[in-house]
Amino acid sequence: MKKAKGLIITIISIVVIIAIIFGIHTLTNSHAQSKSATITVGSQGSDYDIWNHIATSKQAKQLGLKIKVKQITDGVQLNNATAQGSVDVNAFQSYSYLVAYNKEHKSSQLAALGTTYLEPLGIYSDKYKKISQIPNGATIAIANNPANTARGLLLLQSAGLIKLKKNLPALGNTNDIAANPKHLKFKEIDDTTGPRVLHSLDAVLISNTVALEGHLNVLKDSIFHEKIDTNTRSNINILATAKKNKDNKNYKKLVKLYHEPAIQKYIKDQYDGTKVEVQKPLSYLK
Repeated sequence: MKKAKGLIITIISIVVIIAIIFGIHTLTNSHAQSKSATITVGSQGSDYDIWNHIATSKQAKQLGLKIKVKQITDGVQLNNATAQGSVDVNAFQSYSYLVAYNKEHKSSQLAALGTTYLEPLGIYSDKYKKISQIPNGATIAIANNPANTARGLLLLQSAGLIKLKKNLPALGNTNDIAANPKHLKFKEIDDTTGPRVLHSLDAVLISNTVALEGHLNVLKDSIFHEKIDTNTRSNINILATAKKNKDNKNYKKLVKLYHEPAIQKYIKDQYDGTKVEVQKPLSYLK
């Protein structure tokens, strides 16, 4: 009888120990899953403000996404942080900027998760109201980062100010100008300073993110801007992540979240239509 009783006590003890171990394991896993469900989105400028709104939105909760938004104002540093893992996904760059970054950083490759919007690059001037008024020998400021330099040159060509050599590379620069009939001078600047130098130059090329920070609307205040067509497809903005994470299902949910109608209404109202939604497959960019 004593032996049977002892055996029962032993079995009960084993069951209790197993239950405790299983409970701790479940709790640990639950905590780990909860932690991993938080996605760090790195951004800057108006995109940072947008993602702060998205992070606290009802739509994010409905998709089961916990989002922490981190601001890094330098684009290369933000891409580096994404490649290294301190940022999971970033939201600030065009596809052409991503391509240029990957070409210059072979060991820190990034991949696009999906398209978000296109905002036209504009030519602004405090001195002239039309492109045709820009005089011979005028000084025009263009971005000093490779992707935006090439994009700016294409815009100047579209405006009829210069002519470029055929097949302008993604990292093209002023050496790729084939004809400059007005003998324009080009001043390379940090593209985030565009609105601040506008008063001192004849014209400045300013991205819409930077223009918005300077209280400029590309559709209303620029004297010339990119048209929304297939020729500007490489300038479409994207969500990006480290290449190894390109198939992460939770990260891909961020693309769906961005295109939710309620989110798009907020963006349109907040930015006066200057961030034009683009919901295309990644193959459209190539």
